Amino acid sequence: MGKLTLVVTCADRKVVAPTAALRARSLPPGTVGKRVTAWCERLDSSPRMHRLADLYRGDHWTQARRLCDAATKAGFTSADLWVASAGVGLQPVSAWAPAYAATYSARHADAVTASSEDSARWWGLLQQRAGCLTLPELGDDSSVLAVLSEPYARAMAAELRTLAAVGRDVLVVGGAEEVPGLHRVPADASLRRILGGTLTSLNVRMAASWLEHCQDGQLTSPATRDSWRLWAARVSTPERYDRKPMTDDQVMAFIRARLAAQPRLSRTRLLRELRDGGQACEQSRFAELYVRTAREYLATLGEP
Repeated sequence: MGKLTLVVTCADRKVVAPTAALRARSLPPGTVGKRVTAWCERLDSSPRMHRLADLYRGDHWTQARRLCDAATKAGFTSADLWVASAGVGLQPVSAWAPAYAATYSARHADAVTASSEDSARWWGLLQQRAGCLTLPELGDDSSVLAVLSEPYARAMAAELRTLAAVGRDVLVVGGAEEVPGLHRVPADASLRRILGGTLTSLNVRMAASWLEHCQDGQLTSPATRDSWRLWAARVSTPERYDRKPMTDDQVMAFIRARLAAQPRLSRTRLLRELRDGGQACEQSRFAELYVRTAREYLATLGEP
């Protein structure tokens, strides 16, 4: 096997909290171009820098950092990890950046745009402004394994289509839609029981498992695809939930009550408690409501 380039989406959680200026919600209204320019100027002027490999936190990023070892065990001669970020573009994890909050997830308070079309514009302009390499350039001399959530795959759709035209050995785990010339494995929640972890890290765990099934020295050879397909069919366990949906007010009331009883409860623990109680709330929505509720709760205690 030759060289493998691994591309994963960034993580919402950071080792330090971003400043107000480096939260996408603080950007002034305007065209996508003006907002990208303003954002990049803020990034450039920030003195607080971190290596990307050390900036992110959470299960998704913990698993992402292990992909290079998985690639080595699979027989690739070298493996490089890159991050796809709404805040800094496509960067190697050895690059440096300040803590920031920017995402393509539309429901998030720090979403950089409100539509897939504008997300694609933001990505293209950010890539140009930051002078980043593109996916097709990474694929010039390497096989590529891209682990992308749906919003990020839609923002990067143009680069994915161009990458397909390069004709290299490419696998997309997750993604948004089929791209002719790229092999795609959609996110599959029925594998979560065997792979473990949270839904947030499912795509990365699937990518690591795929590497364990690599055959013939190729990422997406027919033998590799067959090995994965047969394994997935054997271990698949559909998840069935009978949870009751909740309004925003109900979720916030739950968070408020639990924080009053145990102020140090983590967001992850609270969401698990809510779901174990038979209630339903999507993870990114819960995260946004948790931040809002925690801020209000601290305000009532007179804390900043």
